[in-house]
Formats: sequence, structure tokens, C-alpha cells
Amino acid sequence: MEHSPQSEATRLLLDLSSGNDSAAEALFPLIYEDLRGIASAYLLREKSGHTLQATALVHEAYLRLVDVGANSIESRAHFFRLAARAMRRLLVDHARGKAAAKRGANPVFQTQSSLNNVSVWTQDDIIELDDALSTLASHDDRKARLVELRFFGGLSIEEAASALEIGHSTAERDWKFAKAWLANQLGRSE
Repeated sequence: MEHSPQSEATRLLLDLSSGNDSAAEALFPLIYEDLRGIASAYLLREKSGHTLQATALVHEAYLRLVDVGANSIESRAHFFRLAARAMRRLLVDHARGKAAAKRGANPVFQTQSSLNNVSVWTQDDIIELDDALSTLASHDDRKARLVELRFFGGLSIEEAASALEIGHSTAERDWKFAKAWLANQLGRSE
């Protein structure tokens, strides 16, 4: 019986979770294209001249996942939730570093999957969004994870619902609420 790349990735994730460090090397080629697609989709929406490249984002996120979360990965969906969180942390850290290095320059991020119809995000906005997401997570972690998957992970509503193991209509309701809540927190009109 042949194994699909997805089932092989799931098996390797479980092996990695149980302490088999060699699984990380075999896993990377199987999930690389998915991670690269997520990173590329996010970075393509940013203003040209961004110094963070998709390949670097994928590699750094993967290294963080393997180093920090390897023994707690429960499934392929869980892995991609962790990947979205790792990419969020990396992008926010990058924005903070750039903002600190270039006080006043404030480079702009462009995004099509913004929380609203707002398509321009500054580095300060990304940092404010991260802070607001942390506050939202303290009230409703699932809604915060949904935003993280959609905004930082680049997942569609269907993909995010699957990763969170919730129904499509629940994800739609959560997304609508989270967008309104975050728009209010960020002082943006809904």
C-alpha cells in the first residue's frame, strides 16, 4: 500500500513528537512546499523591498518548530497551527527589529487578507495587531488562533477551520467576531 505525502508527513510528525530526531530531516522536504506557499503568499502582499525572504522565513520557522515544539506535535493540522504561530512570531520580531533600527521610516506592509478592507499595514500596525491578538487570546484563544492562521499563516477559512478542527460555519462566525473586535482594538472602522 502506497503512502500519500500527507500521511507520510503525519507519520514523521508523530515520530518526531516521540523523540525520533532523524524524522525532522525526512519531514522537511514533505512539508516544505506547503510552508513556502504560506510564507510566499504573505510576503507577496508586502511592499516591495522587504528584507525578509520566504525561504528564510520557512527555514527559521521550521527550525523553531523542531527545536521547541517537536515533542508536542499531535497531528499535521497541529503542526500547521504551530507553523502559523512561528511565522507570526518571526514576522513580528522582524517588524520590531526594523522599527527599532529605522525609527520614523516605518516601512509599509500590503496585505490582501487583512482583517478588514484595510490593505496597508505599517510595521507599527503589525506590532499593534500582535498585541491585540495576545489580548484576544486571553479572552478567546480559538478566535485568536483563527486570525493567526488566516492573517499570518495565509490559510483560507476552510483550511483554518480544518486546522482548528471546527466547522466551517463556526469558523465564519469566529472570523466575523474577531475582525470586528480587532478593528475596534486597533481603532479601525469595520
